[in-house]
This record gives sequence, structure tokens and C-alpha cells, in this order.
Amino acid sequence: MSANKANVNAEPGKQEILITREFDAPRELVFKACTDPQLVAQWWGPRRLSTYVDKMDVRPGGQWRFINRDAEGNEYAFHGVYHEILAPERIIDTFEFEGLPETGHVTLETMRLEALPGGRTRLTTQSVYQSIADRDATLQSGMEEGLNETYERLAEVLQAL
Repeated sequence: MSANKANVNAEPGKQEILITREFDAPRELVFKACTDPQLVAQWWGPRRLSTYVDKMDVRPGGQWRFINRDAEGNEYAFHGVYHEILAPERIIDTFEFEGLPETGHVTLETMRLEALPGGRTRLTTQSVYQSIADRDATLQSGMEEGLNETYERLAEVLQAL
């Protein structure tokens, strides 16, 4: 299993975050782990939270909604809409955290999967925010730590498949 960390790149003055991470698994398997509700529930989110997949209709126009629960029973929900599904290369969707006091902080995410030699895969996600302030708030929320833990869990699920 790969112990590498995600590369998180946020250029000053831009409304985007670019995230790259390589996995020791073929692209088709990584795509499956990102589109199968039973697998997503095993790796999505930090370890201290369990994930419940409320909705996951993986097709253009289909909706998704995941709920994280902590040990005390607190829930944190996220949802979005799929805009493009191009197996096993690309997923374009929106991402919104339901816990923000005001709504409308929607991010457009493009996930690309690139097949690498040796049966490895490079996963690159471009997240485009509606404002630099939204992007910066995400960076300051501890997103990078949670992301790395999430990707570690994804690598473990891929290893088990």
C-alpha cells in the first residue's frame, strides 16, 4: 500500500484547489471505488467518522448525498449533482457541505483518473470555488488533514479489492 500524501496546490488569487494523489491500483478499480456506494461508505471521510451513503445515482443529472457521523451521533452531510461520468477516466460533479450557515457555497469538482505504468493510477481533482474566500475557508478548515486520511482509507480499500 502506498503511504504517499496528496499534493494540495492552491495558488494565491485563484478560486481553485488542485489535488493529486497516486494509488497502487488500476484505474478501473479506483473508478469503481469512487462510484460504488458500498465501497464509498468504507473510505469516504476521516477515520473517526462513519459514512452513510444516503443517495448515489452515478449518472449525469443524478444526485449524491453522504452523511458522516461521529461517536456522539452528530451528523455532517454533503451533497451534489453529477454532471459527467466518463468511465473510468473522469467524474464531474458539484459538492456542497450542508453544515454551512448560509447556503450557496457550491464547488464544481472534476476528478480525473490517469493510468500509470505498473498498474498504478494518478487521481487529480480540481475543485473550483465561487470565490477566493470560499476556497480559503476550505483550506483553513483542516481539509488537507481530512483529505489525506480519506485517501489513506481509499488506498486500504483498493488494497483489499
